[in-house]
Amino acid sequence: MTAQQVTMTIDGQQVTVPAGITIVDAARLVGIDIPVFCYHPKMEPVGMCRMCLVEVGLPERDRATGEILRNEDGSPKIRFFPKLQTACTMKVQEGMVVVTNSEQVARARKDILEFLLTSHPLDCPICDKGGECPLQNLTMAYGPGTSRFPYEFKLHLEKRVPLGDLIILDRERCIICGRCVRFQEEIAEDPVLALDGRGRATYIITTSDPPFDSYWSGNTTDICPVGALTTTDFRFDARPWEMFHAASVCNLCPVGCNIMFDIRREPELGGRFAVQRVMPRQNEYVNEIWICDKGRFAAYHFAQYGERLTQPLVRENGELRPATWQEALEKVAQALQEAGAGLVTLASGRLSNEDLFNLARLTDHLGGRKVLDTFLGGGEWTDRVGLGAGHDPSRWGEGDVIVVVASDLEEEAPVLWLRVKEAAQRGATLVVMNPRPTKIERYAAHVVRYRYGEESKALMTLMEEGGWWAQRLQEARNLIIVYGQEGMDLARSTALAQTAAHVLLTTGHAGKSDSGLVAVWPRNNDQGAWDMGFRPVDNLADTLRAAKALYVVAADPAGDDPHLAATLSEAGFLVVQDLFLTETARRADVVLPAQAYIERGGTYTNLFRRVQRFYPAVPAPEGPQPDYAIIAALGRMMGLEMEGRSTANIMKQVAASVPAYREVTYEALAKTEPQYPPVSREFLHYMGTAYENTQGLGVTLPNAVQRGDTVEAPAPAQAEVPAVEGLMAVPITRLYDRGTLVTGSDTLAPRLPQGAWVEVAPETADSLGLQDGDQAVLAYRGLSQWIRVKVNPAAPPGFVFVPRSMGVAVSTMLPVTLKAVSHVDTENFGRV
Repeated sequence: MTAQQVTMTIDGQQVTVPAGITIVDAARLVGIDIPVFCYHPKMEPVGMCRMCLVEVGLPERDRATGEILRNEDGSPKIRFFPKLQTACTMKVQEGMVVVTNSEQVARARKDILEFLLTSHPLDCPICDKGGECPLQNLTMAYGPGTSRFPYEFKLHLEKRVPLGDLIILDRERCIICGRCVRFQEEIAEDPVLALDGRGRATYIITTSDPPFDSYWSGNTTDICPVGALTTTDFRFDARPWEMFHAASVCNLCPVGCNIMFDIRREPELGGRFAVQRVMPRQNEYVNEIWICDKGRFAAYHFAQYGERLTQPLVRENGELRPATWQEALEKVAQALQEAGAGLVTLASGRLSNEDLFNLARLTDHLGGRKVLDTFLGGGEWTDRVGLGAGHDPSRWGEGDVIVVVASDLEEEAPVLWLRVKEAAQRGATLVVMNPRPTKIERYAAHVVRYRYGEESKALMTLMEEGGWWAQRLQEARNLIIVYGQEGMDLARSTALAQTAAHVLLTTGHAGKSDSGLVAVWPRNNDQGAWDMGFRPVDNLADTLRAAKALYVVAADPAGDDPHLAATLSEAGFLVVQDLFLTETARRADVVLPAQAYIERGGTYTNLFRRVQRFYPAVPAPEGPQPDYAIIAALGRMMGLEMEGRSTANIMKQVAASVPAYREVTYEALAKTEPQYPPVSREFLHYMGTAYENTQGLGVTLPNAVQRGDTVEAPAPAQAEVPAVEGLMAVPITRLYDRGTLVTGSDTLAPRLPQGAWVEVAPETADSLGLQDGDQAVLAYRGLSQWIRVKVNPAAPPGFVFVPRSMGVAVSTMLPVTLKAVSHVDTENFGRV
């Protein structure tokens, strides 16, 4: 909000509010409710519904001098507008007088509601919005008890119009407020909805192919003030008043969006408590009130409906058989102790900070090696020069420079795309560096194209001595460098992070709260894993092969890469701890079943370096245990005293051991503060059905500079660029992939790719005799497999873009061949 203030009067109450805001927002700030339907404080006002009409008066001024005219008692003379004004479009002014509770205003509200209800169906008892419906609430508060319009005038419209695979429109319920259309245009920047027709024959339509083609469609159901838009996963499934609520943090990308699980007993699951839907929970420091469709429609299905492990398994006579926890843990403890320094612990960023801390302690106790399962490096630099304590992305704006390099932001971390876009719209200078066009470029002041593999070199071009950009970076109020996953592997990303750290330190921005390095990690808690001491290795296959004992937790190397699957047979004792019987688990000597994050509590650290707490949502099935508890039980068997019952107590140990987490406690994580615009379930018409955050906004971590450490500027680094004749495969990230956590969602299934595919440029396709949609064979690293070809005009020629987690084990840039089906060597097909 702006720092400038104005003093005005609302319903006889003198108030001081920020200048430049609307009357609706000013009233809401001081606890006075003005009903709205079309207005939303996150979007531009349009004054369509007229529900917010109020009386407005301004001080009279002398035309000659401009001085305010006054009454005999010294109070300013107020001249009211002859007609009611829309409080959503009129900005506050000094001395303004607003009346929201007069008879004239009450009559106007009643008339507007009477018009809106002329064709609105009286189906509240079966409407999904019933119980949290702004129209229902405002009709009860301000509407007429009866209607003067004959029933014959009522329009009967289609009740079930699929706008896409995820959203259903009920045209009878729609009041043409335009919120959904404007959200897609202004916030999502996907203008795929439109108003079609005129007068009473105006309808919402989708204009894209496939229909409602947007990663943000679910948000339209949150801000819809009636039951016109519903999600396919929740439609007719439950009523708002039947459900309990559990605060959580989405675990499908590194942003860590604050969410709320709505739960109730589910007949299909034998009366067990189950998650019914995912809703956004306000955190203006992270996701505001928005979540992407992947988080909304896939954040819990994998845990609730997948084929979960429910008891330990041990290998006997070559087969896995059920075992007791005592038997399984004793076998594991003995094997790990015998391995000693030959132990390799492979963990992923799916684990919580508490899990990772206990796992690190156990591994260190035995002298083993802590390995992080990731292809993205640079975590040591995000700790040293990342965003600092007290950061707030909402402050990014005029005077700041944001550099996005090697990242397709909306695909890798949608809400981060949203925050960067908003910063650019507030005046931040955005520089986008990528070999191919991405959506974020729409807002860029400067676009740099480079050849894949030359990311660090491209970043350093901004620092050329005497150049305009070098001066601009030096003078920037804040400098934020975001690096992502486009074409990245461990060596290239590590070099890029080091080069970015060089830029931040040499320009004097390291250590500022709102400046720093941001890594778009592949998993939600990769930053936490780095903080707890886990590190990726250059050659994972050799590391696994040499392990005397291999403890794999929340990772599936065999499922990710057939070559890694082959190395597991050469490793020693293999222990897998997971939710599912993964490909790696099928090869294990012992399998330990773990609880899902919806069944236990803990914390994650997001890409902004904000630690956030998630809470248990549903009771865990009988058998699985929390990861931190399993690890603690193993530690105690080996004589290491470990906390296995309370995540709060584990966090106390983290705070005592990890300098950046010194101020992190569960009490601090639970603290909240007033947020603007304010969300309230009492005033659903204002912000929609997003939940107010009463469970905690999290704690931001100080970077090394803020902690007082000496951080020297490293030399810029450049990883070796492979010289390749022919086609080069480039790994990229797509939001909708075929990963285990996503494919468990039946709701999102229609939007997921149905098989492996690659993208090529039109020139490349022509040279290979391929067309869009053709089947072909991709050969790489001694492996051949069938794939579908997509022709993308934005792709640079000579490259084959391979989406991650789609069944193609390309994790780094490497030479490949791509052949039409008629050219396949069937004799050697599929051979490794």
